[in-house]
Amino acid sequence: MSCHLDISHIDVVFPTPKGPFTAVQNVDLQIQQGEFISLIGHSGCGKSTVLNVVAGLNQAHKGGVILNGKEVNAPGPERAVVFQNHSLLPWLSAYQNVELAVKQVFGHKSKMEQKEWIEHNLNLVHMNHAMDKRPDEISGGMKQRVGIARALAMKPEVLLLDEPFGALDALTRAHLQDSLMEIHADLGTTVIMITHDVDEAVLLSDRVVMMSNGPAASIGEILSIDLPRPRNRVEMANDQRYSQYRSAILSFLYEKQRKIEPLSAKQTKPNQVAVA
Repeated sequence: MSCHLDISHIDVVFPTPKGPFTAVQNVDLQIQQGEFISLIGHSGCGKSTVLNVVAGLNQAHKGGVILNGKEVNAPGPERAVVFQNHSLLPWLSAYQNVELAVKQVFGHKSKMEQKEWIEHNLNLVHMNHAMDKRPDEISGGMKQRVGIARALAMKPEVLLLDEPFGALDALTRAHLQDSLMEIHADLGTTVIMITHDVDEAVLLSDRVVMMSNGPAASIGEILSIDLPRPRNRVEMANDQRYSQYRSAILSFLYEKQRKIEPLSAKQTKPNQVAVA
């Protein structure tokens, strides 16, 4: 099977007052069409840097990104990004926020075709009942649903998710995870998601990419998640393989890539450290 998205040996270097800072080094990852990939690691391990290079928001110092045989060097509608902050325009309704993306990408279509496409994508995220409400009239989880609908309305080849559920309560997060699994099953879109949540990574992913600590972070290990789809979180909790995958990620994060940071003098006895 040919590679759909090739992240080829990328280095990303940022200038600083103290000299060049290498955020990620030699990150190499080949992703197939329709794969769901999670990036996980400690803060500062370059997850967002990698995502931003794929999005075209940052440029690699070395290496590059190839999508369907074409080099990625700028943002484009074939790569839609959903951030932790929903980034909706507060004076527009849910419908109008999605409409902005549709007009940008599908402005050549008739108004009726655009309307049907907007409503279709709001329906995908179960927000058709609130399409006329502004962001201040809906919950945080509903805002994120609209943000996902706006991204999907661009009909992207790759959906990039930067901790999209990180600011939500556990129950809302679970509902959105279930919705995302349904959407992924229906559309078969390639997904790259940043997460700090081990259970989320195992539940949603085909592969979990574990990043080593920065600076000059790279891919430490890649774990293939061989669990049948569709996945039910209650059933998975009792699945021995789920527990093994979860343990493997925890072992990498808290044993192989343990971060040790000194506590403040007021909180710390001599030679005492905290594990982040």
